[in-house]
This record gives sequence, C-alpha cells and structure tokens, in this order.
Amino acid sequence: MKQSILSLFDIQYPIVQAGMAGGPATPELAAAVSNAGGLGTLGAGYMKPADLQAAIKTIRETTDKPYAVNLFLPEEFKEDRVQTEKMQALLAPFRSSLGMDKATGKKEHQSTFQEQLQCVLDAQVPIVSFTFNAPSDELVDLLKGHGVRIMATATSVKEAQKLEALGIDAISAQGSEAGGHRGTFIGEAEDALIGTMALIPLLTDAVSVPVIAAGGIMDGRGIAAAMALGASGVQLGTAFLASAESGAHPLHKDAVLHAKETDLRLTKAFSGKMARGINNDFMKQMAAVEDLPPYPILNAMTSEIRKKAASEGKREWMSLWAGQGAPLAESRPAREIMKCLLKEYNEVISQMKPF
Repeated sequence: MKQSILSLFDIQYPIVQAGMAGGPATPELAAAVSNAGGLGTLGAGYMKPADLQAAIKTIRETTDKPYAVNLFLPEEFKEDRVQTEKMQALLAPFRSSLGMDKATGKKEHQSTFQEQLQCVLDAQVPIVSFTFNAPSDELVDLLKGHGVRIMATATSVKEAQKLEALGIDAISAQGSEAGGHRGTFIGEAEDALIGTMALIPLLTDAVSVPVIAAGGIMDGRGIAAAMALGASGVQLGTAFLASAESGAHPLHKDAVLHAKETDLRLTKAFSGKMARGINNDFMKQMAAVEDLPPYPILNAMTSEIRKKAASEGKREWMSLWAGQGAPLAESRPAREIMKCLLKEYNEVISQMKPF
C-alpha cells in the first residue's frame, strides 16, 4: 500500500494547491490553503531570489502549517538567431499597437534556479515540487540531506518511473486537462497528452510512491473520482485561480469565471512550451506559425507584450492559463473553496452504493 500524503506531508486533507507561477500562486494563497488543512504551494518559477525570500517569509508569518515551493528545473535549449529574428518581426505589430519600442538586443535567459534553490534551503522549506524536468541524483540527495520532501511532475508512465528511481517522494500526475505549462520531460509534449482519468491508474500501477492527480479536478466529484482510481491525493490549480488570494490579473480571473468548456486550448504561442489556456486573439493569430523559438526564448520575447497588454486591459494578448475545468471555477476565499471541496467529497462518498 502506498504511503498516504497526509503522513508524508503532515497535512490534514489530501488536497494540494498547484504552484501556478507568474502571479496566481501567491504566499497568501499558499498560507490560506495550508491553514485550511491542505498543502499550499508558492509558485516560484519566475521569482527573483529576493522576491522568493520575501514570499517565504510572508508564508511563515501567516501559517505554521506545512507548505511547498514550486520551482522550474532548467532545461537545455538552443537559440537560432534567424528563427529569433523572424519571430521578432512577427511580434512587431503587437508591440507597435501597444505603443512599445521595437525589440532590440538579446533577452536574458539565464536561469536563477541555483539562487532560488539556496533560498529554499536557507529558509528550511519543508516541501519542494519540481516541473519541466527530472532532478539530478545530486539535487535529490542535497534536498533529502536537508530533510526536504520532494514532489515532481510526470505526464507519462516512463517519466513517473524515472522519478521514482531518483527517489522522489510523491509524483504529480499531470493529465492533459491541466492548465498552464505541460511538465513533459521525456519525448514530445504532443505525445504525452494522456487524460487524467487514464493517466492516474496507469501511474499508480507503475510506481510504488504516492501519485497525486492533477488536471481537470475542480470539485468534490473530481476528488472522489481521482481517489477511486488510486490517487493518494489531488492537486488543484484552476479551482483556486479566481480565489480572493490568487494573484491572477483581474482580467484573467474574469476570463476564467466566464469561460466555456470549448474555450480552452493547448498552445505554444506565448512561450514555446505547450500550455493550456483560454483561447484569444494572440493564440489565433500565432496558430499558423510553425517555426517557434523554444522555451524560455519565446517566453522572454512575449513577456513584455503580455505585461503591457495586461496593464492596458487587453486580455486578447494575455496568456490566460487555465485548465479544462475552468467553467466550474468560483470567486471566493480559498478557505471557503477548501470547505466546499471537502463537503462535496463527503457527500459523493456517502451516496456511493455497490452494484
């Protein structure tokens, strides 16, 4: 029998709040979820070290419960100057429409992962979650030597088995319905779009460590389904995206709250890495472009455009990351979302009858 994530992470309920980087997963959201008995997660993938230190300090001042910090593991990439110049030309009309200067110079792609990692170790963060790659043996040993529990993302059986072999404590099984960037690190992302309902039993049969279901889970019904399939817990992101504590832009929250199930799309248009979000004009215009620069190059190239668009209220040029279950999202405090999830789950379980 797999270890419960309740004992693994020392939490009351098997609910993990996803580490939505770029603003949504704030220290306030993480603390609120942890205080409600789940595992709150700080989305630190894009944070500068000083900002990460301040965010961790805020969490520790707001809760005495376990919490996690989510980091992006660095990936190898190559820059093609001709490809980059072509993309800058394609992006020029967007910049011009926003009153921005023509892009000049090379964007900085240097990862701050080592500095982020040192912040985590210095602050004695109890749990760290990774995505975009598999950690090295040395990194796993370093974290375990500091008593840190490790969670990492898998989108296929092969990835889950690799993570288990590395000594990862728990695996977040990211189904194709999940919002935001795909965590695929073996093969192509297009080949690892397995739905959550199929992925969970495949992974639970393939590994002995706890598997946490992620992707399309928005309410107690989804939690019950995931647990019935063998998951040791669930990870929810979009369910908290429009919460009071979420740092998502107001236009982003509004888009989530008014989304239809047919509005969600997978795209590489904003960052060069496949991600699920709400379809908009930018995604539609870029859909025909085949030769996209890889992540993080394209992500850096579109970053200023997205920020400027957000500041001017133009959501059609923003990256509105969200999962397939977005139409079920509600705007309320995180503690109320947690309370509702638990109530719904218990109601579902109480109504289940044998054939």
